[in-house]
Amino acid sequence: MLLPRGVSLTTSAAFIALIALISGLAINSLLQLQTLGSQIHTVVEYHNRKIDLITQTQIASHLRTDSLFRMVLADDPFERDELFLEYNRAGFLVGSGRNALRQMDFTPEEARMFNAQSRLITHIESTQDRVIDLLQAGNEAEAHQVFVKIAIPIQNAFNLQLADMRNVYNQANLIAQQQAQQSYQRAFLLTLIFGIAATALALLVAWRALKKISLNAQQIREHVVALEDSRSALHQEATHDPLTGLANRRLFYDRLQQAIRYALRYGGKVGILYVDLDRFKAINDQHGHHVGDAVLTEVAKRLTSSIRDSDSVARLGGDEFVVLLEGVQGRGDLLAATHKIEQELNTGTHFYGLELEISASIGQALYPDDGDDEDALIRAADAAMYRVKSGSESELQARFPFSEF
Repeated sequence: MLLPRGVSLTTSAAFIALIALISGLAINSLLQLQTLGSQIHTVVEYHNRKIDLITQTQIASHLRTDSLFRMVLADDPFERDELFLEYNRAGFLVGSGRNALRQMDFTPEEARMFNAQSRLITHIESTQDRVIDLLQAGNEAEAHQVFVKIAIPIQNAFNLQLADMRNVYNQANLIAQQQAQQSYQRAFLLTLIFGIAATALALLVAWRALKKISLNAQQIREHVVALEDSRSALHQEATHDPLTGLANRRLFYDRLQQAIRYALRYGGKVGILYVDLDRFKAINDQHGHHVGDAVLTEVAKRLTSSIRDSDSVARLGGDEFVVLLEGVQGRGDLLAATHKIEQELNTGTHFYGLELEISASIGQALYPDDGDDEDALIRAADAAMYRVKSGSESELQARFPFSEF
């Protein structure tokens, strides 16, 4: 039996409409996936590359300042020459990181921040060159004074500028993720509308189309999850030491600043302990860096186990650690904590079949007695640590009647 002419025309029209809907569905999916892919590329390749370059620059800048600091403290001319080479290598890394960053496109705000950094770097380099000139002229005391009073504050300002630029790129990452999520939502909604319309005309064709859409949606979700994992990894890298897992300098400064604000508001005290390992360079030189890394990891564990849950430990770099003690009553609590840490560190340990003893010089500072901001406290604790290392404060600590902390 032949179908009426009207039925044939209706079927043909429905088939044409179905083809149009499927074509629209395919075009929309491709366009949305292309947009999403571009946004993901911006996050993963572009912004993350900039963040990596900033991190490289900041690490190299820390190494350069640390090398100069050790040059100021060193008495052996051969040791100074070796540190001078490290200083130059770190300067090369700073320059290469900034050159690579300069070659990438900048927004006006990024260009302003980069130019501000360039001016500050010029100031940093001239100050550091001045310190080196003083050292070569034999004026160690003046070199130390210039380094502490001028070079370190400028370096801290540079670190803050790098942190601000990293925050800008993290914010750009967040915006790109939000745009990717919006693209995903638009793709999903439009695909659903086209799918429902196509289902009304042909269930089989609609089922196949929805199967393809489901696959595309899964790929999009995987990209979004990958972006979240990347953002979490970047946050971990920016705030924690990769070797020990402790908080890094930036996160420690944030915690110390918050603790000081709390103490200022409620009239409390905050203590910090500056821990510098003894003879660590000898361990590295005699047994290798793998043993040195194992020692640093073990020290991090012992420091963490020696303090209260409310306190925190950070690694500032090299063999330098710092402990933040909140809610202390006075110097007695700091000395008790120091004694407990020293007992924990002095326990012998096996590393790669070697029996090594761990010891440290620990300097103390108390807010508000020794300083009213984080920089002043760090300087006071650092200075106290060097007095302990020289032996001028060891007897006082040994005579103190420690109580359980």
